[in-house]
Amino acid sequence: MSIKDDSVVQFNYTLRDEQGEVLETNEGLDPIAYLHGHDNMMHGVEDALTGKDVGAKFSVTLPASETYGERNEDCEQRVSVKHLQGASVWKPGMRALINTDEGQRQVTILKVGKFMATVDVNHPLAGRELTFDLEVMDVRDATSEEIAHGHAHGKGGHHH
Repeated sequence: MSIKDDSVVQFNYTLRDEQGEVLETNEGLDPIAYLHGHDNMMHGVEDALTGKDVGAKFSVTLPASETYGERNEDCEQRVSVKHLQGASVWKPGMRALINTDEGQRQVTILKVGKFMATVDVNHPLAGRELTFDLEVMDVRDATSEEIAHGHAHGKGGHHH
């Protein structure tokens, strides 16, 4: 079965930077599962997977616009240190989580004082050309419930 809209896709990945160094991987873990064609995956990765079959193994190098987006140099914000999650002592360069109206967001600490911190809200990989090594592990038709909910259920997907 080939990957198309309304397919539940399970895949493994390794993410590499411009020098080929591994930044992330799920090798040795459960595959990632998502509902294809429902904006649940980076556009560049989803486009690369379209039409592929189980067992396909390939690499694709994508520009920032198709992954984490371009860097926006005007993305500094001051936040209360009490809203930073992930450590008890903060230093410039560290990554923290903050809660936003759209859910949790990862930020990078630029400056930190006793009560306030200046953070960069760009994704840490924004503005970078990235290479994804992909392996399609499984493809199946989505259930009507998955399509109605807009995401994959079960192992590697969303659990209710």
